[in-house]
Amino acid sequence: MTGVIWIVAIVLALFTIGYIGYGRYLARFVELDDSRDTPAHKYQDGQEYVPAKKSVLLGHHFSSVAGGAPIAGPITAALVWGWVPAMLWVAIGNPLMGAVHDFMSLSSSIRHEGKSIGYIIGEYIGERGKNMFLLFAFLVIVLVVAVFALLVAIILDAYPPAATASLAYIGLALVFGVWLYQLDLPFIPGTAIFVAGVFASVWLGLQYPVALFEPSGFADSTLILFAGDGSWIPGAALFGANTAAWIIVALLYATAASILPVWTLLQPRDYLSSFLLYAGVGGALLAVIVGTAFGTADGGASALEIQLPAYTGFMGGDLVGVAMPLFPLLFITIACGTISGFHSLVSSGTTAKQLNQESDARMIGYGGMLAEGLLAATALSAVSVIAVTGEGTSGIAAALPNFAEGGGLILTSFGIPMGTGEVFMALVFVSFLLTSLDTGLRLGRYMVEEFVGTPETDVQEIAANKYVNTGVATVLAFGLVSSGQWEALWPLFGGANQLLAALALLAATVWLANWSDTKQLLTTGVPVAIMAVVTISGLLWLAIVENLQRQLLNSSWMAEATLLQQISSGARVVLALVLVLLAVSILRMGYANVQSARDNVLATDPGGGQSESADD
Repeated sequence: MTGVIWIVAIVLALFTIGYIGYGRYLARFVELDDSRDTPAHKYQDGQEYVPAKKSVLLGHHFSSVAGGAPIAGPITAALVWGWVPAMLWVAIGNPLMGAVHDFMSLSSSIRHEGKSIGYIIGEYIGERGKNMFLLFAFLVIVLVVAVFALLVAIILDAYPPAATASLAYIGLALVFGVWLYQLDLPFIPGTAIFVAGVFASVWLGLQYPVALFEPSGFADSTLILFAGDGSWIPGAALFGANTAAWIIVALLYATAASILPVWTLLQPRDYLSSFLLYAGVGGALLAVIVGTAFGTADGGASALEIQLPAYTGFMGGDLVGVAMPLFPLLFITIACGTISGFHSLVSSGTTAKQLNQESDARMIGYGGMLAEGLLAATALSAVSVIAVTGEGTSGIAAALPNFAEGGGLILTSFGIPMGTGEVFMALVFVSFLLTSLDTGLRLGRYMVEEFVGTPETDVQEIAANKYVNTGVATVLAFGLVSSGQWEALWPLFGGANQLLAALALLAATVWLANWSDTKQLLTTGVPVAIMAVVTISGLLWLAIVENLQRQLLNSSWMAEATLLQQISSGARVVLALVLVLLAVSILRMGYANVQSARDNVLATDPGGGQSESADD
């Protein structure tokens, strides 16, 4: 049998080479210079533009971009196609495409006053291209919020102790924000106190697990807050009452958190959650090494052998019961573990407004994405040591809690009890899902406000209102998730998300082309082409095969499906096709701009000299 140590070793080796070599090259390539004032200093307002310590901002950025996707995606891909294809896409694609995407999105934003990728596209391609991108991004945000709310609910239903721990962790973050920004109390002592409190919340959760309705896990020892079967909860028939109720709670939390000033919850919560991530990812990876060398408390070193098949075949295994071609679906299934367009919205939406100095961009942008890849490797390792079968999981959604179970098993290498390790890893999963939820809604608000611009009519005033547009995004996400299923939502999210990454890389390529004729465009241009082909193919497969052929044109499926499910399937077809059409239009306009920029340089400077910087 093969040990999971090989997953850890290969990923660590390639990521180290990428950060030291390629990351350093990119920092010189975009000419990072600490003598320039960053937008956080130029426009400091105490609300959105707030200079942050590198460690604090890394925690916020890492937590926001990591979310639960690099856990859920690799787990899903490994269960469908085997652990080898999943590992290779993470280990190779992350440093060459994902980390480049994040770094270039952050760098281009700080050179454009902390403005979004949509603004950059508008600057070079035009207002029409900008508006199309903003619409595309907003639709992706709705998918992000829908999928992550469902993931939060699935984990809290399976692990009620994680629900208690998550509530305590949110309360600690609120108090920590007051400690830092209102009372101006010492940073380091506060870190020690509140980080200890976050870890203590795991013990609290084990002592007092809580559920809204009857949960699927820990039922005998759980405090159930509401009596009855909860059948009146929207989505209860599809997910179960407890899961459906947690979906609503997660969305309400995200709505409130996304409207509050960043110092209130976003910065302190993400900073505290970064310690969970460091402990969860770093601890699990180190535990794999220790357990391989010295054995675990639960089965010795043999407990860390990979139980999943290395490769199940091009059309996938039996877990989902339908054919799923490795190309293009593997690449959009893993999503954030390798490359994610959502990161461009975070990098240019919140992180660029908090960057203290330009040189921080390498660690936060490029390094932050590599760290997310380590989270993906942790997820692969965790699910690989748990024997998972289609009969035992009833589909991919039920297999997701195996991250906590596998992570708990790995942590027994340190002598940590299995139950404690499981709850801790479940809290790690949920904490990053929550950060993606409210960061996503906040970014959706930015998209709408940027689309509207300066309100000139009553309708525009209403659309620009943060309570209204946040509420609209939340309602749309709730409608989507309450009528769909994990297996249907996840690949659509992955395809849309990675197509957004292609557009963000296109924006960086256009910026470089207009900056200087000496800037090579292969670093960003090649990933644009690869991701455009992969994601457009994937979205067309989902629209035509998964939803149209297998559902809407299938008389058996139509006879059994509810009206809500039929509407949801049709909406997914329309959404996928709209995203493809928007993306193709933006790609065409971007390509034309790059050609025009290079032609103009050659026409005005036949000697090949450097043109004026776009941000001068």
